[in-house]
Amino acid sequence: MPLTVADVLAMPMLEITLLAGRDGLGNHVRWAHATELADPVPWLRGGELVMTVGLGLPASARGRAEYVERLSRAGCAALAFALDEHLTEIPPEIVEAAARLGLPLLEITGRTPFIAVAEAVARWHADERVRGERRAAAAQEAMARAALRHGSLGILRALAEHTDCETLLLDPRGRPRVSHPEGARPWHAEAAEAVGQLTGPRGSMVIDKGDRVLQVQSLGFTGPPRGWLALRGASTEWHTRILANQAASLLAIELVGLHRARARAHAQRAAVLTAVLDSAALGCAVDRAAIDRAAGAGSAASLFTADRLAEICPMPPPPYEVIVAVARTEGEAPALADPALDALSDVMGDPAAEETVFVCPRAGGLLLVVPQTDPRLGPALVERLGALTGLDISAGACGARDIGEIASAVRHATALAGGSGYTHVDDLEPWALLRDALDPEGVARFADVVLKPLREHDLRHGGALVSSVRTFLDCGASVEAAARRLGVHRNTMRTRLQTAERVCGRDLGKARDRLELWLALSLDEFVPPGRRN
Repeated sequence: MPLTVADVLAMPMLEITLLAGRDGLGNHVRWAHATELADPVPWLRGGELVMTVGLGLPASARGRAEYVERLSRAGCAALAFALDEHLTEIPPEIVEAAARLGLPLLEITGRTPFIAVAEAVARWHADERVRGERRAAAAQEAMARAALRHGSLGILRALAEHTDCETLLLDPRGRPRVSHPEGARPWHAEAAEAVGQLTGPRGSMVIDKGDRVLQVQSLGFTGPPRGWLALRGASTEWHTRILANQAASLLAIELVGLHRARARAHAQRAAVLTAVLDSAALGCAVDRAAIDRAAGAGSAASLFTADRLAEICPMPPPPYEVIVAVARTEGEAPALADPALDALSDVMGDPAAEETVFVCPRAGGLLLVVPQTDPRLGPALVERLGALTGLDISAGACGARDIGEIASAVRHATALAGGSGYTHVDDLEPWALLRDALDPEGVARFADVVLKPLREHDLRHGGALVSSVRTFLDCGASVEAAARRLGVHRNTMRTRLQTAERVCGRDLGKARDRLELWLALSLDEFVPPGRRN
């Protein structure tokens, strides 16, 4: 709370009388200063109670009026005279100028020396500092309690109440997230613009608008800012700065905690998606109990499919954009999952939507499954991920019309990763030509006819003929290599292949029969998901 001229007039033990300039009684008194200079303005900073016995007053009436005008323009809080043998009365032009300008004109009477006024003002500011420290301590406790009870909004509300400021939390890209009072304000755009002007990884800015001051500072302890805190109020007094720093620390802790919680949730979702993709790649049963444990569900062993993925993990409505990103660096591949979460927040700007996407570390890279939008999210995500990590990020992408097409989309996206920048399957002309050349319904009927006996046998007997035949063909018709990949004995592999030949009526020793089976198993990879009519 600032000291005003009215407060000085009300101080006990001081005999001071107001002569003119009542409109300025609310002026803030920063200091009390005695001077007899004809022009003390160059040595003043504003907010002073100027005290004089009139030795330096100009001789002319016009000069004395200009003396008062200069003090008023310099921001002086008040002008006080002590009458003695040199000046027995205050010249009328000084009284008239003070009244006209609204500058309080005081007379120090009785036995009140100038030093007594200066000491009283200094003592008030010292006491106010102690009171301010107590208020700041109480405000810090209030913000800490608010952080525990209400999170970011509680911190902003407590900060606003104890500083008489409006408060705003912005995301790392300068977009408003939470404010007090709630709702958009015109100054929010100014805060966002100020964030854009801060080029370093961390920083702060104070913009004086005259009647209001805008303060912006970064949030976080290491690395890029987790967000930005903005305040708009009448001033940036010391206790306001202290409380803003305390609020910034609390908000940073809150944001770091939320980031870690998001990272844990995405790690659980990634474990589930990895199991689905591994199951799709092998075409065999996996341990559902392990997946359920990762997802926090029950436990029961059965075939883990994409449908189960949708049951465990909330997902956005289809279609999807499947992105495989890798860092083009030598040596060990860097971890991209953590900065990818920041990139998602920066690009999507919707915490609820971010919770439904997948961020899945894969061998040598990162898999992202995000909603398909127009324009695509992939290019912005790759660009932002590169900016956050300082790495050259390459990404391949493919569309998926539904959950069942994600595994196939991953294979196509992986084949494109490692090039230059972001590449989507739809942007490659050869894929478009192949799509136009194939009849999707005919492809599906062909695969159905060739694979139906094997699928029905697996369904009835719980076998793995389809995955065994596919692995055998992918391994160049090598029984030993296929057995190693599936983790079974070579004799088991031979038995499975003999059963497959008997069931489907084809000879795996003949190239034509192998080609039919390979086409039936692989045609879905030729036409990327999301491009099938």
